[in-house]
Amino acid sequence: MLAKVGKSLLLVLLCTVLSVPSFAGSALVGSVAGSANATVAGQPLLPNTAILSGDSLQVKDGAAVVALQNGGRLAFGRNTSASFLTDSHAVTVLMTEGAVALYQPDNKTGLEIKADDVSVKPASPFKTVGEVAMVSGTIVVNAKQGSLTVQGRGRTITLAQGKSITLAPQTKTARSPQAGGAQKLGGGNEYLEAGALVAGGVGAVLSGIALSRAGDARDNAAAANSNAAAANSNAAAANSNAAAAASDAVAAGQAANAAGCALNEFNNEVFGFGTYPSPYTPPAGFSC
Repeated sequence: MLAKVGKSLLLVLLCTVLSVPSFAGSALVGSVAGSANATVAGQPLLPNTAILSGDSLQVKDGAAVVALQNGGRLAFGRNTSASFLTDSHAVTVLMTEGAVALYQPDNKTGLEIKADDVSVKPASPFKTVGEVAMVSGTIVVNAKQGSLTVQGRGRTITLAQGKSITLAPQTKTARSPQAGGAQKLGGGNEYLEAGALVAGGVGAVLSGIALSRAGDARDNAAAANSNAAAANSNAAAANSNAAAAASDAVAAGQAANAAGCALNEFNNEVFGFGTYPSPYTPPAGFSC
């Protein structure tokens, strides 16, 4: 009987151990700093919602900003579909369409954007701001601040600050990838659409940082108000204590004066008035 119970317990323990990775495997990517018309797994995004590795993001006519663990920001523009992967070395965003603007303060934690077969990473160990947009297979990458490493579609380049590159779909061979200040795509309208998506992403990054800072400021203001209220309460209590102390001091003075006067009376009664000098002289404001 004991052997059967032991085997049952061992089986339960084994099942429990085997089930742990399914929960532990969902590593934290970051949290939502702000969003509009965006969902993860079909659920509306709310501020401070945790984003986990494996989550899929959908942005319709809106935007979403994700604050990463290392202080970076990812801002997703309208009509964007993306998913997240993370490990101890890097956060990877897999984008199938739309646009993302990235802000990375340093290279403490790696960050990679994968759009189709193209990989974009910050190339500088310093602050980096970049934009990646993908429309109908055409990819536009822009280095706003710092430099970006762009790899895919037959080439690897380091995109310098202020430069952009347009990568046409693999099925199109009429135009080769170009790098420069502002290239026009073969279709014309696609570039405008990609540019609009990127601009929306950058605005979302800035607004996301502003939202985060506003949240911090709001929390600090609440803490300050709480501290001020506590200080006011303490001050009121101190004033009350001071008033009570002053009242006690007056009462103590009156009691002491009464005792001194009583001593004078006793001296006069025992020895006769004026026989010996009075042992007690009332202080200013008091009399016998």
